[in-house]
Amino acid sequence: MEKKPLFRKVNTLAHGVSHGHGSDYKRSRKEISSIDAKKQAMKRNVQRGLDYTPLFKFLLSKVGRDWNEVFSEASARLDKKEPIFWMVALHDFQKKDYVLIGESSYFSGLFVGEDGTLQIVNPNIGPSTLEPHCRCCTHTFNGKKFTKPYKAQSE
Repeated sequence: MEKKPLFRKVNTLAHGVSHGHGSDYKRSRKEISSIDAKKQAMKRNVQRGLDYTPLFKFLLSKVGRDWNEVFSEASARLDKKEPIFWMVALHDFQKKDYVLIGESSYFSGLFVGEDGTLQIVNPNIGPSTLEPHCRCCTHTFNGKKFTKPYKAQSE
């Protein structure tokens, strides 16, 4: 039996889905002269609509296991290998306590230990230790909501 992929497609046609490329062209086209419009390059290799949350949860569930086996299974179930290394550090200088994926989804930073097993960089960090950076978003750490409330920065 074939296992499910570790990514999923997101509905990018839904109303209000932002693709992170600024203002909509239809609202700005009257302001752009025909010469400026010709200079604007089309964006290539922009891949939208993929969510790698299943991969991140998979990696977290494999902490303590042999990295080569984890990597082999994960890469076989992905469209590309790069998202694995958004979370997993192979060298000390790449280690991060946590990684931010998207606007408000945080995940534990992982690394490959000297014994070849997958490890958490800082197991003391959790949803109760991090603070949201804005009031409008639901901030999560490894899929669980932050417990600390948003505190406005005083200027």
